[in-house]
Amino acid sequence: MGKIHPENISSPSSTSSCSSPYVTSNRETFTIWMKSLVFHGNGCTVFNSKGELCFRVDNYQERCCNEVFLMDLNGQVLFSIKKEKLRVFGRWNGYLCGGFKGRPWFQVRKNCTFTRGNVICNVNLGNEKSIENCYKIQKLDKKSSFKVTNSTGEIVAELKQKQSSRGFAYGDDVLTLEVEPQVDQSLIMALVTVCGLISRKL
Repeated sequence: MGKIHPENISSPSSTSSCSSPYVTSNRETFTIWMKSLVFHGNGCTVFNSKGELCFRVDNYQERCCNEVFLMDLNGQVLFSIKKEKLRVFGRWNGYLCGGFKGRPWFQVRKNCTFTRGNVICNVNLGNEKSIENCYKIQKLDKKSSFKVTNSTGEIVAELKQKQSSRGFAYGDDVLTLEVEPQVDQSLIMALVTVCGLISRKL
């Protein structure tokens, strides 16, 4: 099997002045393999542009469970994600680190596609429900492709099916994620995880 992590990219990203190791000054490209490294497990594995493992989601229970965890390469939990039961549309709460106590750090609300066009979800960050903390997850042409936009409509991340340097597409379970500079890559990966749960791929 050929390598599924990103091909070498010039000008590798460097860490910005922000204290978070997941915010860089350059655009970063990730490869998401919708497979778990755990035998008989569900989840996904994420590689950076150097081919290094950087994120993983391992769901030891059955697929599409109500609680999942986004971890770094060492297995440390970055976000705990829990689905809240609502009568009509789903809502996913994201908590920093392990556990589900306190107020969620982000909330993702699924929209009705008949009234919201291509907007799959609305995202609110932190406890403040201000416009500046609002994001949208919008569907692109293909079913596995979407983009994340901020309150001004700027694209902060985009997910598509991965293609080789010769233009050949990999399988449906191999995706490319591009994250713009000064954007928290771990948060974007948490939103990708929620989308995987919505589409029943995790």
